[in-house]
Amino acid sequence: MTDTKTPEIPETPVATGRGLVPMPSAAARALTLVGGIGTTASAFLAWTWTADFPGDLTVYGYPGGLQWLTFTAGILVALFALAGHGVKGLGWLVPAGNNAPAVLTALGAFGTTWFTVIAIAAKLGGLVNLEPGGYVAAVASLLALLGALALPQPGAGEESAKDTLRASVAKPDRIPPAAATAPWIQRAVVTAVTAIGLFAFAYGIDTEYGELFIGYLVVVVFAVWAAHTAGLLDRFSHIVAGNRSFTLAMGFVAAIAFPLTQTDDHYANIGVNILIFGTVALGLNIVVGLAGLLDLGYVAFLGVGAYTAALVSGSEFSRFSGVQFPFWAAALSGAAASLVFGVLIGAPTLRLRGDYLAIVTLGFGEIFRIAVKNMDGDSGPNITNGPNGIPSIPDLKLFGFDFGQAHDLGSFTIGRFANYYLLMVLVMAIVVLVYTRATDSRIGRSWIAIREDETAATAMGINGFRVKLIAFALGASLAGLAGTVSAHVTYSVVPDPYQFAGSTPPNSAFILAAVVLGGMGTVAGPLLGAALLYLIPEKLVFLQDKSLLAFGVALVLLMRFRPEGIIANRRRQLEFHETGQLDVPAQETLADEPAVTKAGA
Repeated sequence: MTDTKTPEIPETPVATGRGLVPMPSAAARALTLVGGIGTTASAFLAWTWTADFPGDLTVYGYPGGLQWLTFTAGILVALFALAGHGVKGLGWLVPAGNNAPAVLTALGAFGTTWFTVIAIAAKLGGLVNLEPGGYVAAVASLLALLGALALPQPGAGEESAKDTLRASVAKPDRIPPAAATAPWIQRAVVTAVTAIGLFAFAYGIDTEYGELFIGYLVVVVFAVWAAHTAGLLDRFSHIVAGNRSFTLAMGFVAAIAFPLTQTDDHYANIGVNILIFGTVALGLNIVVGLAGLLDLGYVAFLGVGAYTAALVSGSEFSRFSGVQFPFWAAALSGAAASLVFGVLIGAPTLRLRGDYLAIVTLGFGEIFRIAVKNMDGDSGPNITNGPNGIPSIPDLKLFGFDFGQAHDLGSFTIGRFANYYLLMVLVMAIVVLVYTRATDSRIGRSWIAIREDETAATAMGINGFRVKLIAFALGASLAGLAGTVSAHVTYSVVPDPYQFAGSTPPNSAFILAAVVLGGMGTVAGPLLGAALLYLIPEKLVFLQDKSLLAFGVALVLLMRFRPEGIIANRRRQLEFHETGQLDVPAQETLADEPAVTKAGA
């Protein structure tokens, strides 16, 4: 009788090799820990003597403004330093067993702290305006960085921590730690991560000045990067894979709770615009990410939905001023009108491929903008009121609920934009449901086949033209649905925003950049891309006139270092990288298995 053993979970690997700064390993860890603690403690000291610098960094004993970000970064440095030192109870922070998270968090702490110190000196007129706390913070963050850079890293010719983790996931007899976790613990982890994400998003939207938002971006980027290199994101992805429905439900609970975290309705306005553009980006993701069709005039479908809703909204400036549809009818009308335009444009053009299709769709987008601008009764029929658009669009009323009025919910006040935000959460839920069901269906697999190789897919019996037309029509209808809400949120609809490129959204370049930046073929990617591309120009005023330049630089860097987007689709990762370069398990084939001999049988 053969004995069977329970598969063992591989021990956490330990990074070996040399650091970038020559220093004994023990001294490097001690220096990193001392620097992280010092950076954290410095947040409770005054950094400047005057409140002229935003955030009031003059108080002893209580952090303010950018000091909170330095405090957070210092805590992360100390935690990863302790985890790397083998402190009991913190080993879960570095399942990959490397020192890269300590280096990245130290870089984030150093960047935030030194940016603040330099900003104080530049704004107030010299280093003389710094209090001792500012110098303590600068020195402590520098020490933490030097110590982290001296920590041992995987050397050439040695098995890296990522390789070990990849092998543990690829081998069926070596179970990833997440698979052995109790279900209630997995759901608790999802709940905690959702709460942290909601807090981080609300804090980013609440930032009141550019310096604070820059510091926020630095800390968040390096913290997420550190979590990725530590293996935490890989482990969390395993948990999410086993709890998809619960994770999706928690995401929508967090989205609904967002207005309750805000005291200013302006921030809810930012949130509703992010959801509108995220919904449109998801529609474009069907066309570009799944079907592989480059559409450069997609914003026109958003305009079709918005103008349709405006015409039947009851506005006194509408060509049909006596007509006022209920919202559900206006939403269906906007989606249907966009679908019809999608079919009319797609039917004669979708037999084209590549650049030729892109040029045709770009032309359609410009034709739409010029056409609605000339439908003023002089240059063309009197339908859209020409360049003046259709103003005075009334607020929605749904089942007696007036979206234009503030409503009290216990001790919370839900303002006008918060009302529309909650409506867009409902619309987003419908769009995500349609997107996921379509992706997992037979037609979704046909889209992917067409994207990968249209000739081969056609040879296998897929009707390429029909499949592409369905993608075009479905994507257009989702954009039209978002446009119906957008018309009521902005009170008016004018033709100028519906162009290929511009300094402010919506425009086709913005929506396409959101899909590419966030990650094509995913649900969360376009939403993240839309949030970043809308928030950054909103918070950094000096970038508003240079947003296209900033987006272009970001896309060039992204294509160089992560062409699959921030949130990568596994299939696209395999397209852009060799298996050995991935942070995902290598796929074994039958050829990798040893031959079974008679003696071994």
